[in-house]
Amino acid sequence: MNHQRGEGKLGCIVSLLVLGIVGAAAIKAVPVYYGNSELVDACDFIASGASRKPIELVEKEVKDKARELGIFEALMDKNAIRVTKSSNGESGTCTVTLRYKRTIDFYGAYKWTLVTDKRISRPILENIG
Repeated sequence: MNHQRGEGKLGCIVSLLVLGIVGAAAIKAVPVYYGNSELVDACDFIASGASRKPIELVEKEVKDKARELGIFEALMDKNAIRVTKSSNGESGTCTVTLRYKRTIDFYGAYKWTLVTDKRISRPILENIG
């Protein structure tokens, strides 16, 4: 009988190495993508409730949420957050525009720039009730 030992070890080591690399990359990338998603969801909620708030307060709420999520540094650019309101009679629209970049550093081996360019428009109704 001819016994062959260790024939599957190399494949297992390579698989574990690839799994480790993917896990390490996910540790760096997932928080950035999650933070961006949370900020967009928060902007959606803030824009929905912006009927009686001035633009400055809506912008402050967006910045406070970004600070809470730890991505305020990316929003330091003057045009990163833009809030506009338009109205025609009893209804109108609140639009929050997010334009910023965040860089994900994969342990010095690679840098990935995530560009966020979202425009969230929600109707605002003044005379409900």
